[in-house]
Amino acid sequence: MKITNQAISMKLIITIATIAIFSVANSSAQTLYKATNATVSFFSKTPIEDIDGKSETATTLINLEKKDIAFMIQNNSFQFPNKLMQEHFNEKYMESEKYPISNFRGNVQENIDLKVAGVYQVTVNGKLTIHGITLDRTIPGTLTVKEGSILLESNFIVKNSDHKIEIPSLVATKIADELNVKVKATLLPKN
Repeated sequence: MKITNQAISMKLIITIATIAIFSVANSSAQTLYKATNATVSFFSKTPIEDIDGKSETATTLINLEKKDIAFMIQNNSFQFPNKLMQEHFNEKYMESEKYPISNFRGNVQENIDLKVAGVYQVTVNGKLTIHGITLDRTIPGTLTVKEGSILLESNFIVKNSDHKIEIPSLVATKIADELNVKVKATLLPKN
């Protein structure tokens, strides 16, 4: 079998391309942090009834170089102390079959290096999508960067009316328009 210079050149190009792809993948893997068990909870207080929902299955990504943050949560993953609340949340308010996912994508505004260990108070500008409605939001948070992990924590308000989540007048005294949302995630380098 005769091996031509063209065949050798092609093998060399493929080898170099493969090495380059793995180098980029490895360098970007070191800048991407991920959690698949982030906690998202919300609380609504009214004189008649408190509503408390919690999920521990949100997916979170942070790109350290670009300072991008993304969250995604399955709406039907929220658990409630009362099963009837859970049913109403999914069927009547969130319409989880029609709008199965809520998400947020944004960028840290502060000029900080997220590769350096420390505790950073941050604001993230981005787009929050709930119930099929996407809004521009600025959300405050804290990023605690340690060797090998990032702890993300945030506390902010979401208004049902902003996302066209209709509350029937019969139960308007039981469900507040404003929900206090808390997010907590421990992110590890993405392999």
